[in-house]
Order: sequence, then C-alpha cells, then structure tokens
Amino acid sequence: MKIEGTIVAMITPFTPDDEVDEDGLRENINYLIENGVDGLLIAGTTGESATITHEEQRRMIDLLVEEVDGRVTTIAGAGSNSTKEALGLVKHADAAGADAALVITPYYNRPQPHGLLEHYKILSDAAEIPMIIYNVPSRTGTDIDVDTVLKLAEEDNIIGLKEASPDLDKVSQLMKKLIERGLDKEFVILSGNDNLTLPMIPLGARGVISVVANVDPARMSRMVNEALSGDFESAMKTHYELYDLMKGLFIETNPVPAKEALNMMGKPAGHVRPPLGQLKEENRAKLRRILEDLSLL
Repeated sequence: MKIEGTIVAMITPFTPDDEVDEDGLRENINYLIENGVDGLLIAGTTGESATITHEEQRRMIDLLVEEVDGRVTTIAGAGSNSTKEALGLVKHADAAGADAALVITPYYNRPQPHGLLEHYKILSDAAEIPMIIYNVPSRTGTDIDVDTVLKLAEEDNIIGLKEASPDLDKVSQLMKKLIERGLDKEFVILSGNDNLTLPMIPLGARGVISVVANVDPARMSRMVNEALSGDFESAMKTHYELYDLMKGLFIETNPVPAKEALNMMGKPAGHVRPPLGQLKEENRAKLRRILEDLSLL
C-alpha cells in the first residue's frame, strides 16, 4: 500500500430525504478514480463526520471498500473526541478492509500531549490497520506537537500525518527529525490544505488529502504529480490555475462551497446537514464564475 499523491476528502451526498445517497456516492467514487486520483477518504470532516451517525459512517466505509475494489487506496475517517468511540470506528475500518484509518486529534476536550499519546497508542495497540494522524487545530482546538508526532511515528501501524496547520516551519522541523531518526521513508506527511500542498512537497510531504479534488480531480492530481516528479515549474503553473478554486471552496465553511460546486456541475452532492447552512447567494455567484473560468461548467 502506498499513501501518496492526491487523496480526495470526499463529500457525503445526501438525498432530499436526508439519507446518505449511496448511488451518488458510488457515482462520485468512480468519477474520481476515472480522473486519476490516488486514493479516497470517506467520512472525514469534508464528509460531514460531525453530523453523520456512526451507523451511517460504518456503512459508508463498507461501501467505499466494496466499490473501489482495490483500484485506489481507501482511507476511512475513524476519529472521535471519545477514545472509546474512535476505537470502535477504527476496528470497523480494519474489519471492512480499508487500507488505512484517518484519526483526527480529539476535539473540544483538548487533551494534553501525554493524553494524545495515550489516545493514539490505545488505538494502535487494539487494531492492525495503518493509521494516519489528522492535525487540524482550527477545527479541534488542539495542535499536536512535533515531539508527540515523533513518538507516535515509532509505533508500527501509525504511518503518517495529515497536517492542516498553516505552519510550514513545523513541517520542516518534523521532517528534519524524521530523517535524523531514519523514519522518513516509513512515516508520510500529507498536506491537509490544498493551497499549501505545492510548498509542502519540496519540504518532504508526499501528497495531499484534498477538498479541491472533489471538484477538479484531474487538475489537482496533475499538480501533485508534477510536484512529486520534481517539475516545479509546471506544478506552479497548475497551482495558480487552481488557486481561485482553492480559495473559493473555503469562501464559507467547508464543505458548503464544495457541495454547491458539485451541485452546479450536476454531480451527486445535495444539501449540507444543519447546523451548516446553504451557500449565500453572493458567494454562489462568485463560485460559479470560478467554475466557469476553469471550464468545469
């Protein structure tokens, strides 16, 4: 299994009756694979993990593994601010045959560094599935520090970090210490911010878990592949082609703009679940112009 390249943080499509649109989910999976992505993440933050039930989450993990059928890497969102709940999701992802589990740092309760260490070690000891730490302090109120990540990188089945902090110096600090300890080949750093993916790759990141790739999977995959191959001139050009979309998809809270963009494009998406609201009309007009400029409409 190779965790690198463009991994899509998939949206969760809903039917008008507010059920998970399983047919739409299958359609999106195949659309993304056909457009060159390297992996798919289901039931993450972009998939509205905060408002899908654990029953829905487990079913979506099963569906992802079944529909992908080994064509790309499958990653299951399996985090919680309760270690007990996260453990249940991680074990389900393992049993379902997902390639890896993405486990967010517990949110709201803001565990101390030693609490985070214990949280991830409990999960690591109880399941064999490879796990990726997800650090997104803007959502969780917790920023996992470099020393804690390094301790976790020594665990056999903790294989990477999705870093969604904007602190690029932290990436440098972490990569330097991974190299010094001989862990840089085994432990992967992935960008958690589309707009920082290009600068993160020469620092040692091996790809991105991307929101933008829901909407423009071919171009996002191209940019990442160009950067990973060392063709930074081409990658920079593609980055700036995508830059307005990278910003536009965060004009309001993610995944509100991403789902609206997909609805405009005729792809399965549907509404966002409350307490998120639909995109404001003035922002819908801005997003439409961006999509038109990229010939996505």
